[in-house]
Parts: sequence; C-alpha cells; structure tokens
Amino acid sequence: MESQLFVHVSCVAVAVAFLGLVHVSVSVPFIMLHGISAQCSNARDANFTHLLTNLSGSPGFCLEIGNGVGDSWLMPLTRQAEIACEKVKQMKELSQGYNIVARSQGNLVARGLIEFCDGGPPVYNYISLAGPHAGISSVPMCGSGLFCKLADDLIKGDIYSDFIQDHLAPSGYLKIPTDMTKYLESSKYLPKLNNEIPNQRNSTYKDRFTSLHNLVLVKFQDDKVIVPKDSSWFGFYPDGEFEPLLSAQQTKLYTEDWIGLKTLDVAGKVKFVSVAGEHIRMANEDVVKYVVPYLQNQPSSPIQRLNRKTKEPLHP
Repeated sequence: MESQLFVHVSCVAVAVAFLGLVHVSVSVPFIMLHGISAQCSNARDANFTHLLTNLSGSPGFCLEIGNGVGDSWLMPLTRQAEIACEKVKQMKELSQGYNIVARSQGNLVARGLIEFCDGGPPVYNYISLAGPHAGISSVPMCGSGLFCKLADDLIKGDIYSDFIQDHLAPSGYLKIPTDMTKYLESSKYLPKLNNEIPNQRNSTYKDRFTSLHNLVLVKFQDDKVIVPKDSSWFGFYPDGEFEPLLSAQQTKLYTEDWIGLKTLDVAGKVKFVSVAGEHIRMANEDVVKYVVPYLQNQPSSPIQRLNRKTKEPLHP
C-alpha cells in the first residue's frame, strides 16, 4: 500500500514538473476597426481582416458600428465608443481578452474601448495604423461625395458648437492649436480621451491605457489626411501656434504623462513605427513585420490556463 502511494505521489510530482515546463499556444482573437468613409462589408476592409487572420492564425473580426459609412461620418465618437463597448462585451470570443488593430479614425474608437469601456474584456496588444491620437488641425480630405459635402457644409459653422460636435464625428478630434480655449471647453471627445482638461484628469483612463502589453503606433510617411501626420505618434503643435511641430516626447501629454504614454514608453512597450506610403496604404511586407507579430498565438503557462478557467484575465 505504501509503495503504491509512493508511486502515485511520484507520478503526480513528475506531471506537475513537466507541466511547469510546457507552454500551450493560446489563440488570442483580434478586432479590426475601420476608418471614416469605410465599412466592414467593403472589400478593402474585409480583405484586410482576412489577411491578418490568415497571416497570424488568430481569429479576427471587423467590428461594425451603426450603418458603416454614414455613421462613420455623422455619429459622434462618444456614441461610437459606447456601441463598440457593448458589442465587445457581448462577444463570447473576446471574453478572455483580445487585441485591436485600428485604422485612421477607428483609432479614436479603439482608445475609447481601452479607456472608457467599463466591464469590458482586457485589451492586450493595440496596433494603431495612422491614428489621429493628438488630433488633426484640418478636416480630413475625402473627395466630393455626399457625406463629404455635408461635412464641409457643417464645418463652415463653428466646429466646436454643440450641433457640429453632435453630428460630425471628425469634430471630436479636430484640434485648432490657435483656439485651445474653445477646444478644451467644447470639444466633446479628444480632450477627455487624452486627459487634457486641467483638474479633470481621470486616473482610471491612465490605468487602463498603461495595462496594454504593447502599443504599436504606425505613421505613414506620405500621409496627407492626418495633419500633422506625427499625430499618429502623439506629436502635435504647441498651444497657440502652428509651429514648430513637437514630437510626442516634447508634448505635455507625454512629459506630464496624462494618459500613461510615457509610462508605457519607459517600460519598452511602445513601438514608434514609420512606413512608406499614403494614408493607411500599407505594404504587405510591413504588415507582416509590424502588425502580424502582435496578433500571433501567445504561449500560455499552466498557471495562465488555470487563471483562464477561473475567469481571471489571461496575460499572453
């Protein structure tokens, strides 16, 4: 009896030791958030999501908000972020955590998911493609279509009026450096997202942002939509002036660490990437090099698998 017990205990000990050395690959899903004048059913966005899924081996989902193209222009970003939050909380595939890939304006929704979404699943890696993170100083060019004409008509009014803020998505991140008082008082989205408003900085937003495992900020060298293009790296103009262009590290957002960008950077979790090409036109080799590695399966230790079973966040 004692010998049988000894054998049993020994087998358990060996199994535990073996499991401690083995890592199982965990497939972390990702969502893709498209930009303005786009929708998930468009071939370009659908193909990009499929491409990332095929290259990474991880399940990917293009997350649509509202009716796509129309709401990408006319639905305020606060509402877009709320809808995105409810959707990710309802997706069982994301319940243990997920990664985000976002294009252009979709990055403002992505960051809303990270900072504002109460009770949502954790976001691990966030890859930003041409995101207007520090704002844009001019309206994005989009041609002569119906929504562009309507947007142009609205913009001829006061961009910081309640009406335009509530009916034109880009107004939520238009930041005129020579009109900072109105921007901080009346812009309804970006000042909150970037914790810019004095005496109203929210530590929860910063805590959630700094929980990211990796933040990949991709700037497109020939971008003429995001003005200045360095906004994709959180660079912008100084208050009151259109020059000089400040790098991210020269801005107060960084030096005073309003949202935790400096904290992430010091920890080595921020990748500032510059690629050739026009706005969100990314070469496949750059996609493979700068996007795919952050979507690929992550190793999971036995303890992480146990956490997953007990509904604790999985940290790939």
